[in-house]
Amino acid sequence: MSDKFQMPSESELRNRVPCSPEPDSSFFMRVSRDSLFSSEDDNSLYFTYSGKPNVLEVKELSYQVNVAAQIPWYEKLAELKMPWEWNTGPGSHMLAIENLNVKVSSGQMLAVIGSSGGGKTSLLDILTCKDEGGKIKTGQISINGKLNTPQLVKKCVAHVRQDDRLLPNLTVRETLSFVAKLRLPRTFSEEQREKRVEDVIAELRLRQCANTRVGNVYLRGVSGGERRRVSIGVQLLWNPGILILDEPTSGLDSFTAHNLVTTLSRLARGNRLVVLSIHQPRSDIFQLFDLVLLLSSGTTIYSGAACDMVQYFTSIGYPCPRYSNPADFYVDLTSIDRRSRELEEECLEKTVSLSALFWEKVKDSSDFLWKSGEGNNALTASSEPSPLVTSEKAINIDKHSREEMPRGFQQFCILLRRQVSNDFRDLATLLIHGFEALLMSLLIGFLYYGQGGNKLSIQDTISLLFMKGSIPPFGVVLDVVAKCHSERAMLYHELEDGMYSVTPYFFAKVLGELPEHVSFTILYGVPIYWLADLNPEPENFLLNFLLVWMVVYCSRAMALWVSACLPTLHMSSFFCNVLFTIFYLTGGFVISLKNLWAVPFGFSFISFLKYGFEGLMQVQFKGLNYDLTVGNLTIKIPGQLIIEHLEVDSTPLYAIYFILIGISAGFLLLYFLSLKFIKQKSSQDW
Repeated sequence: MSDKFQMPSESELRNRVPCSPEPDSSFFMRVSRDSLFSSEDDNSLYFTYSGKPNVLEVKELSYQVNVAAQIPWYEKLAELKMPWEWNTGPGSHMLAIENLNVKVSSGQMLAVIGSSGGGKTSLLDILTCKDEGGKIKTGQISINGKLNTPQLVKKCVAHVRQDDRLLPNLTVRETLSFVAKLRLPRTFSEEQREKRVEDVIAELRLRQCANTRVGNVYLRGVSGGERRRVSIGVQLLWNPGILILDEPTSGLDSFTAHNLVTTLSRLARGNRLVVLSIHQPRSDIFQLFDLVLLLSSGTTIYSGAACDMVQYFTSIGYPCPRYSNPADFYVDLTSIDRRSRELEEECLEKTVSLSALFWEKVKDSSDFLWKSGEGNNALTASSEPSPLVTSEKAINIDKHSREEMPRGFQQFCILLRRQVSNDFRDLATLLIHGFEALLMSLLIGFLYYGQGGNKLSIQDTISLLFMKGSIPPFGVVLDVVAKCHSERAMLYHELEDGMYSVTPYFFAKVLGELPEHVSFTILYGVPIYWLADLNPEPENFLLNFLLVWMVVYCSRAMALWVSACLPTLHMSSFFCNVLFTIFYLTGGFVISLKNLWAVPFGFSFISFLKYGFEGLMQVQFKGLNYDLTVGNLTIKIPGQLIIEHLEVDSTPLYAIYFILIGISAGFLLLYFLSLKFIKQKSSQDW
C-alpha cells in the first residue's frame, strides 16, 4: 500500500478535512468517525431507547407557505390594510419544499443542511406537526408506516427548538427534576424519577454544572452549550425514540458545537433516531453525521451518507477542493445569490438542474438515498443500533404508562412549587420591588408627617387616601406585564408539548404570586397609615389594608389578562397604561362623577380605583369628627357629612368589597380564557 493510503494517526484524523475526491474518501470518513468515539468515556451510554426501532419516512412532500399570513396582524393594521387584503397580493404564496423524499431509521443521525431560506426549519416543523401558515400540497409523512399526526408525534417525537426556554433561577438538576415530575408517569417511584434525572445528567455530561443555576442573558449561569444540553435533557427525560432539533449549534463556538453534536451522535447510537438542522457545520462535525440532506430553495440537492457526499458531487463534476470543508463548499455551491435578479436566476437554474440530476439517480431506489459501493456498507453499519447498553435494568414508558401522566391537582402542585422556587430565588428582583414599595410609602408618609399632633385637614386626608389607593396599583402593572412576557414563550412550548394543561398553570400562577403580592402591599400600606396618623382604630386599619390589597390585586389581574391577550410587551404596556388612566380619571377624585359624560361615566362602574377610593373614604371618615376653622370660629363636622357631600356613599362598604372581588375575578376569568384560546408565543414569533 502506498503512503497515500496508509492509516492516518488519530491526531491527523482530527485535523484533516474529508473533502478530497480521491477514491479513499469514504474509508477516511469511517475511520475518522470511529476515532472520535475511541475513549471509554465517550462509549458509555447511561440509558438507551429500548422500544421498537423507528422509521421516519417522507414521500414526495411538497409544502406551500402563505407568506402574507406570517406577517403579524398589528403590522398589517399599521400599513392601513383592510382585513380582506391581508392574505392576498402577488407573492403571497411560496413553495417552500418541493418533491422531498427521505427515509431515516433508528441508530442514524440525519443532518439537514443548506443556506438560510432553504426549507430546513419548515421541514422540521412539518415533521413535528407544528407548521403554521402553510399547507402540504402533495406527499405524506409516516412514522413506522403510520401517517404522521399530532397525537402520534406527542407519543414518540421530542422537538428541541432553536431558542432555550428555561426558568433562569432553577439549577440544572431542579429544572430536570420538575420536568420529570410532569412528564414521567405516576407509576414511577421517586427513586425511579431521580435515577432518570441522574442518567440524563450523566448522558449529557452535565455533572459539573448540575447544581448551577441555568441563568439567562441577565443572570449569570451555565454556559451556552450547557444550556442547550439542558434543553435537550428536558426532552430526553421521557426517553423518546425520535429526537428532532432545530439548529442546536446556533450561537455556540465551534468547540462547544462539536461536543454537542458528539453527544447527539452518541444518543443516536442508543437506538434513537436523530434529525437536526444545521447551517454550515465545520469539518469534524460533518464527520459525525450518518446521513446528510442538502436543501436549496426547498429542493433536494443530495440525500445520502455523509461519507459519500464528496464522491457523489465529484461524479457529477463538482469535486471538493483539497483541504476545504465539504459542508461549506457544497452549501455555498447551492446557495441563492440575491444581489441581483440575473444572479438569482442563474443560481436557481443551477439548483433546478442539480436537483433534477439527483432525482434521476435515486428515483428507482427504495429509500431515495444515493449510495456508492462502499457507502452502502457504511450506511448499513451505521443504521444498526449500538450494542452498548447500561448494565442496570432500563426504565421504560409503555403505551399504558403514557396514559398515567400526572394530571389536574398533581400538575398544579408541581407547577406551584416550581413557580415559588423560581420567584423566590430571584432575590435581586424581590429586593428591588420591596425597596420600591417601602420607598414610596416612606416618601408619601413623611410628606404628611409632622402636623404637630393635629389631625390632617379634610382636603389633605382626601388627597392622601386617593394617592394611597392609586399609586401602588400603577407600580405593579408594568412589573407584571414584563414578567409575563418573559415567560410566555416557555409557556407556549410547554403547552404545545403537552407537559401540562392551562388550568393547573393558571391556578399555580395566581396562587404562586400571592406571597409577593401580600409582601408588596404590607411594605407599601402599613408605613403610610401610621406616619400619616390615619384612623387609629385596629378595625379601621385592617379594613384599610384589605382595601389597598384588593385594589392592587385588581390591577395585577388586569395586567395578567392584557399580557396574555396582546402579543408584544410594548402593546401590553401601552394598553395597560390606557386602561389604568381611564380608571384613574373616573375614580371620583380628579373630576366629580356627576359631571362626567356618558362614556367615561360608564367606565366608572368597572373602575376598581373608584370603588377603592370610596371604600377608603368610608373607612377613614365614618365615626370621626373634623374641626373646620372659619376665622375665630371652629366648627365640628361629622365625617359622615363629608362622605355625603363628596357623594362617595352611594355604595355600602360591604358591597365595595364584593364588587372588588367581582372585578378581580372578572379579570382573572379573561386571563384564563386568553391562556386557553390565544397562543402564548413570544413577540418575535407573532
